[in-house]
Parts: sequence; structure tokens; C-alpha cells
Amino acid sequence: MSTYFEISDRVLDYSDKALKRAEQSFAEIERIGEYNQQKVLSAFIKNKVSETDFNSTTGYGYGDVGREKADRLLADIFGCEDAIIRAGSLACGTHTLGVALYGVLRPVDVMLSVTGLPYDTIHGVIGIDSKGKGQGTLEDFGVKYEQINLTENDEIDYTAVERESKRPEIKMVYIQRSRGYSLRHSISVDEIKKVCDIVHAANKNAIVMVDNCYGEFVEEKEPTDVGADLMAGSLIKNAGGGIAPSGGYIAGRKELVELCSYRMTVPGLGREVGATLAQNRNVFFGLFNAPNVVKEALKTAVFASALFEEMGYSVTPKPDEKRHDIIQAICLRDTETLKAFCQGMQKGAPVDSFVVPEPWDMPGYDSQVIMSAGAFTSGSSIELSADAPLREPYAVWMQGGLNFASGKVGVMLAAEEIVRRKLL
Repeated sequence: MSTYFEISDRVLDYSDKALKRAEQSFAEIERIGEYNQQKVLSAFIKNKVSETDFNSTTGYGYGDVGREKADRLLADIFGCEDAIIRAGSLACGTHTLGVALYGVLRPVDVMLSVTGLPYDTIHGVIGIDSKGKGQGTLEDFGVKYEQINLTENDEIDYTAVERESKRPEIKMVYIQRSRGYSLRHSISVDEIKKVCDIVHAANKNAIVMVDNCYGEFVEEKEPTDVGADLMAGSLIKNAGGGIAPSGGYIAGRKELVELCSYRMTVPGLGREVGATLAQNRNVFFGLFNAPNVVKEALKTAVFASALFEEMGYSVTPKPDEKRHDIIQAICLRDTETLKAFCQGMQKGAPVDSFVVPEPWDMPGYDSQVIMSAGAFTSGSSIELSADAPLREPYAVWMQGGLNFASGKVGVMLAAEEIVRRKLL
């Protein structure tokens, strides 16, 4: 029963069945969430985080002890040598990934993606399909891009990875952990470890970099725990805990993170400059909050998977499938159902619930996109949101949910809108 929202008996019945199917997955998500929260709490205590670390700096930002401590804290949490985490100097996930790529790649180096084509917005950074060409892409600077597609069985082609990574010109083997706008599986930490082991045995000069967006705190370990040399992610996704207002992080081997810091600002200055402008508290608070928020987002995703499968739609991952990121894809078959889903979910948003999403030409994308995003932080996809490019397979990619109770309502209202419009 819903006290505050008009939800039909039909959708309530789907919801009851979905919750029963989700019980076992919820228990595992709770277990991992508690493990990761203890890990984060332990790192906070080890690093002696203090209220004085929340103080702000302006101008050059020299000697910002809170900023420096946040870097050490994140490195401890991610089990690596070094890290930089910023809510200002790094603008978003795509910018952060770009900083990392430009930081370590040089002319004639080859960047080899082993998980197929990367996410749409990174195409312009690399210079794929004429995007960004002449604007300073990696290709403009002589960095070459190659890729290995997943196999027909939706697996990493480890044989091809071993063969290609032996080439001396391969400088970076790139893994995108999340599925992006595709229906492939998200990459597990175990799979990332296998790639790292293969690459490091085949080519001592090659580094493995992971786009870790949407993957933080979903499993007990992170890519840098199992051999990834470098990884990057966004603070308006998992790692910001729904609190950080912008930003990103880069973590990994010390010398690589240092190179990235010179691209973040300029050579010679690196991480030593960059005023925090009163954002230190949000960075610390968000990072502390992240494991619990990721847990809630995962429960929302499992519930959505079970509910829409009950409704007869194809979903990936399945409700009982092990998860490696927070994204849930639902194949809705046509444009009108995509629109109904996003417009229904928007009605359950705490911010801008009265707005009616419509498809638009979003920068960085090849086709029109409709988005449901009523968030406290603009563009935050750790808050309940959904993206749907208006193209085959007419799938919506849903993610986030600061707490399961409200995330559940948003999912049910998306289903209700489809039922109300008689699209099912």
C-alpha cells in the first residue's frame, strides 16, 4: 500500500513479488555494504581526520592540510600508493578520465581498450569518429587508439589481450568497468585482476587503467587492490556519497598519480595548488557516506530489475545476478515506453518532480537522450536517475537512489506511468 502516491493495484502486486524475489540479493548487498563502511571508517580513524581538516583555502591553496589528508585517506581506502581527490580542480568524471589519460600517455603511445568501445563522452577525448578532432584530442597529439571487443559470449577476450599487450608500443590497457550505453555485462574486480596479471606478465612497461565510474564500493575490493596501475572516477557518482557537489578522483601508483597531477594543473605545480573553496567537508563527508549510499542504490537497482522482469521486460543484470556497478538496464522496446518510464520516474524525484523530461540533443552523445534526473546535485547519478538514448535497443539505463525507500517509489512511479498509458 502507498499512503502518499497513487499507485495501482497492478503495480503494487508487481512490487510485492519483486521484493520477495530480491530478499537474497538484498542480504548480500547489506553484507558488502557493512564491510565497506567498516573499511572506510577504519581509514578515517587511521588518518586522524579532524574538524580542522574541513577548513577552507583560497587563492593558490598552498598548504591545505585537509586536501592533502583527503588524498592519503582515499589511497588507504582503495589500497594503493597515492591518490588525488578534488571537488573543484576536477570537474566531472569525463574530465577526470581525460586528466588521467593525458597525464600518462605521450605521442606514439598506444591506448588499447580491452572492453570494446568506451562510453560516448570519452570519444571526444580520444578522438574517435572525428569527435573533438582539432580541439586537442589524444589523436591530435599522436596517441593512437585501438580496441579489443568482448567475445560473442560477452567475455573479455583474454587470448587477444595477451597477444596484443606484448607489443612494445602498447602503453596503456584500458578497462571500462561499467557498461555505458550498452547491454554488455559490467566488469568484475576478478576479471580486472586477470587482465592485470596477463598484461603485467606480457609487457613490463604497459599500465592498466580502469574507468571505475559507477563501480566504487559495489564489491569488497577495488581495481587498485588487485593490480590496476591507475583508476579514475567521479564524485557525483558513487564515491561522492550524494554529498560532494562536483569533482573526481585519480588513484594508483605514486609516479602515475603525480604525472596526472601535472595535467590537472600544470607541470611544476601539480597537486600543490588548487584552493578547496570550502569543499573539504563535503569531500570527506561524501566519501564517508559512500558505502551506505551505494548499498541503497544497489537495492534500488535489484528492485527495479525484479519489478520490470515481473512486468515482462528484459533486464540486465537479472535480480539475482552478482553486480559490479550500480547500473540497471531495462529494455523497454520503443520510444514511447522510454519516455513514459523517465517521465514517471521524474514524478518521484525530491527535486523538480513537476518537470516533464523530453528528449534533447545532449552534448557528447550521438543521438537524442531523455533523462530523468531530479537531484540535489545537477547531473548526480548516485541520486536516482535514468538515461535513455532514443535508439535501439530502446533501453533505459537507471542508476542511483540515496535511500531505498525513496528509490523504490521512483521505480514504481516509472512502472505506473507505463501502465497508466496502456503501453504494457
